Amino acid sequence: MGHAVEYLMADRRHHVWSAYFDEGVYSDPISADGLVRWDSGGNRQWGYRPPEGIEYIDTVYAFNVDDGVAWANYYPTFPLLEARTNGEIRLRKSPVVAPAGMAVHGEQVIMLGGCRQPDRLHRCRMTEHEVLLVEEACLTLPNGAPLRGYARPVGRGRHLYLRGASPRQWYVMGV
Repeated sequence: MGHAVEYLMADRRHHVWSAYFDEGVYSDPISADGLVRWDSGGNRQWGYRPPEGIEYIDTVYAFNVDDGVAWANYYPTFPLLEARTNGEIRLRKSPVVAPAGMAVHGEQVIMLGGCRQPDRLHRCRMTEHEVLLVEEACLTLPNGAPLRGYARPVGRGRHLYLRGASPRQWYVMGV
């Protein structure tokens, strides 16, 4: 599946999505597209090719997979990429730079982190070509304590999962 895999996630329709960081993008032809879709047998089905004039993927920062669609926010320009299994892609300009995770549902998207603020939660609304910031908040733990460090969030459709202090402790929020 290439080198420098940042994310590897499957959906319920038997698609496997791999997203990469720069060490693979620049050194391995399998990883070079930055985002690749595979079938359940490990056969490559699709690789991301940005439209003319759009930056290629250097490193995927936030990733979300739902049935038949993958969402990625990537360096260097941090657009929100929507890639569907039918080959359709859509890019939206986003005001959130370098988010750590995201949850997506309909035209709503929540991004965690970004802009060097790991506890910042950005509630946004998508239009045809851009992501519009609706509200920002500081995410805290259920007991009101500040959110300190966390493991890489996992985005699954409308849910964003965060691992707590132990490997058995998980928090979930949704759109």
